[in-house]
Amino acid sequence: MNPQEIKAALGAGLLSFPVTHFDAEGRFKPESYRRHIDWLSGFEAPVLFAAGGTGEFFSLAPSEIPGIVRAAKEASGKTAIVSGCGFGTHVGVELAREVEKAGADGILLLPHYLIDAPQEGLYQHVKRICQSVGIGVMVYNRDNSVLAVDTLKRLCDECPNLIGFKDGTGDIGLVRQVTATMGDRLTYLGGMPTAELFAEAYLGAGFTTYSSAVFNFVPELAVDFYKALRRGDRARCETILNEFFYPFMELRSRRKGYAVAAIKAGVRLQGFAAGKVRPPLDDLTAEEEGMLERLIAPWKR
Repeated sequence: MNPQEIKAALGAGLLSFPVTHFDAEGRFKPESYRRHIDWLSGFEAPVLFAAGGTGEFFSLAPSEIPGIVRAAKEASGKTAIVSGCGFGTHVGVELAREVEKAGADGILLLPHYLIDAPQEGLYQHVKRICQSVGIGVMVYNRDNSVLAVDTLKRLCDECPNLIGFKDGTGDIGLVRQVTATMGDRLTYLGGMPTAELFAEAYLGAGFTTYSSAVFNFVPELAVDFYKALRRGDRARCETILNEFFYPFMELRSRRKGYAVAAIKAGVRLQGFAAGKVRPPLDDLTAEEEGMLERLIAPWKR
């Protein structure tokens, strides 16, 4: 896809970030991963993000990521694939070029590694990565990589293939300023952990859509919530929030890293051999997996 095509796809519906599957030794497991991608592609997400945050991008070697993207493309059919990208600028440029060669339809630029940076440094970082590829780029505002509105505007002026903005800050004042300033120049994606908990607020702030982590293992439920949200069915949204998302939030909040580990546990409970999370994350306990299994029982495949 060219940048405008992936921009349109990103704004066309619910999105998700598949977990990355590992074998018992912690190596990428392409066969199981492709089966999972194939299953997810049968639902209504127009774009899936390979090797994103829920896909444990932070624990992957850069050399592993093009192979993960390639496997996703092989299994996704007509569903577009956007690859995670990040680290420092030099590594990010090399990785962006490699995933473009592997067939990625776009990249999501995750926060750079470790250290805070001034706005001029962030500007140069994003600009160099955008200008290293021909595919569309979405930036992810969170943690140590929060672009100011003026910086984002400069980047849009310089980089025609900067087509999306994902927010993980939860700062509604900032994101509303971004949408009011940039208008339809960008596609806007809500990216808070368990995004459904914030989806109504982000929709009101002018965001186009959001990424659903639970789509990994209860895609029908995720789509049900998304459709209720889009048609303004507040009663249905509240029912799903109370029956599923608030109990899931309580489980997810038990330990750091469970925003990923609980998703991967859900994928395993749906019958996919996704393996364990890689360190520095840790898996749910057996008791917690039992709690999750009871929660998702109505949506077991």
